[in-house]
Amino acid sequence: MIEIINYLSANWPLKEDLPTLVFLHGAGCQAKAWQPQLSGLATVANTIAIDLPGHGGSEGPALDSIPALAEAVRAFLQEIKATRPILCGLSMGSAIVLQYLLDYPDSAVAGIAMGAGARLNVAPLIFQTIAKDYAGFVALMGRLAFSPSAKPEAVQEISQLIMSCPPEVTAADFTACHSFDVLQRVEKIEHPLLIISGQEDKMTPPKYAEFLEKQVKRGILYHLLGTGHMIPNEKPLKVNKLIGDFIKGFL
Repeated sequence: MIEIINYLSANWPLKEDLPTLVFLHGAGCQAKAWQPQLSGLATVANTIAIDLPGHGGSEGPALDSIPALAEAVRAFLQEIKATRPILCGLSMGSAIVLQYLLDYPDSAVAGIAMGAGARLNVAPLIFQTIAKDYAGFVALMGRLAFSPSAKPEAVQEISQLIMSCPPEVTAADFTACHSFDVLQRVEKIEHPLLIISGQEDKMTPPKYAEFLEKQVKRGILYHLLGTGHMIPNEKPLKVNKLIGDFIKGFL
């Protein structure tokens, strides 16, 4: 029995002739961050964005390991009987995608990883700021996670979502990220994997994405110029085009 998982969907009930594109948010965030993709890709896939446990409208405690989060996603997809799942994640969400493809290879047909790395080390400053000054942490994320050219409204929207997340939940997310390490396993991923990197990403530099592309068997890498860590929020139309073309290319 799984906890109640809140989600947003542009296609409900699911259309059996379409794959199910499942969006997984980053640390301290929630499903609403994926609104441009939910609507923009609804013609090529059943689009669903999940509030991970403890986030947004989802019940249950936050999970502090990526394998546990991947298991929660698998249970949810089984519950809704998702057709041909394609997992798409940003940051922590991308770690869940990689873990899922490794742990449950028969339960997905492809993956999309943005702001990704096979290992995610978190600086002590992040944990210290979350504990002592959460508003200061949110402001710090606004500076670290976006490029200087990002639209102020995009920064404000994500900042508000993170601010609404309980600090202990955000801390659990970063704990999960800090312990994530599939460096020695990632080469076993055989699914089609779209990798999108922001050329100005300070949190997961482009070299992380380049390593992934070299390791996986069917990786496709795109670097987006003038883009920071929050790739789908800074460049929603470009991201939607890349994802749409990727899905059409292998289905």
